[in-house]
Amino acid sequence: ETMVSVKRLLAPIAIPSSTNEISVMSYNVLLPNSVDGWWNYKMYLPPLESRGNDDDVSGWAYRSNLLRERIGLVDADVVCIQEVSPESFESDFAFMREDLGYDGVELFRKGRFRPATFWKTSRCDLVTPPVHKDRTLLTAFQLKKIETISTSECDDKTWYVLNCHLQAGAQAGRRLRQINEGITAVVKLGRKLKEKNPTDPRLVVCGDFNGSSECAAVRYLEDGSINTDFIEYGGSVTSKEKKIPLDNTMIDVASLPELGRPAPPTLVVPELISLMVNKDTKAFESPRLSTDLVARFRRIYNQFASSVSEDGTKTMTCADVEKWLIIINDFVGRGTEFRNAAKEMGWRDPAEDQN
Repeated sequence: ETMVSVKRLLAPIAIPSSTNEISVMSYNVLLPNSVDGWWNYKMYLPPLESRGNDDDVSGWAYRSNLLRERIGLVDADVVCIQEVSPESFESDFAFMREDLGYDGVELFRKGRFRPATFWKTSRCDLVTPPVHKDRTLLTAFQLKKIETISTSECDDKTWYVLNCHLQAGAQAGRRLRQINEGITAVVKLGRKLKEKNPTDPRLVVCGDFNGSSECAAVRYLEDGSINTDFIEYGGSVTSKEKKIPLDNTMIDVASLPELGRPAPPTLVVPELISLMVNKDTKAFESPRLSTDLVARFRRIYNQFASSVSEDGTKTMTCADVEKWLIIINDFVGRGTEFRNAAKEMGWRDPAEDQN
């Protein structure tokens, strides 16, 4: 059986150094960083008005100071970050090296917002070039010996860290493929490094799964397999069974009973799903919008709709749609709302026609 060691630490506190255990911190820092992106501003009131000014809590100057303080306080060996912008990565995260001593770094190779993995070379060595898969970044480390710890307590085994930022939205099948590909990459790398048992690695999987504990990607890790009858977002996530290529399933250490409490929230926000879907349906299994939510959508639509037919039916014109998009996204041309509205109005993605 898989053995997991749990230590109780009273926050805020730095993680103790060890030569046989690696410490990993994972943080979705949210786009925008200093440039590119806008949707994080929607989380603040009034939305979009502050536009990330340096003196506002949504601005990068304020947020990066909080990150510097928290990451420095925990002082993990490895820090996995998600949602960094390649346009400003070097300057936005210069504090990781200059202030906190994370002199090792690997940025995911492609994408508008990417995962990045930092590590302290004074504590661990990167044993092989990082592996880039579909929205997963794999690094492998060996811990350095600490002079104050006896050699008998040290080992030279490899630790694998899989930094994930899985696909968002109604893409459960792709998320499952991404995590399966990432775990498979761990086993392949273990074989390449001539591990004694590459299917039983010292592995930490972390990041943003864009799903709850019941989503296919998480259940794949914890249950060991996903069958064709697994339903998410109203449809099957795989055409054939996917099995985890490890000797043991993985454990969510944040939810272990030894901790004596449920996993803490990452954000303290209102719970809205129960208000948005009918009580006899679930968000992941053929959800049906609640009567109240549909009524609210209709009121919003009618507020924007300027065209009225003879029978009194109101319709949003192209100008109405553009006005709505500017209010919620600041300008026309970005966001899921824009793409969905365009499709409803007859636009087709040329890439879809080629498939």
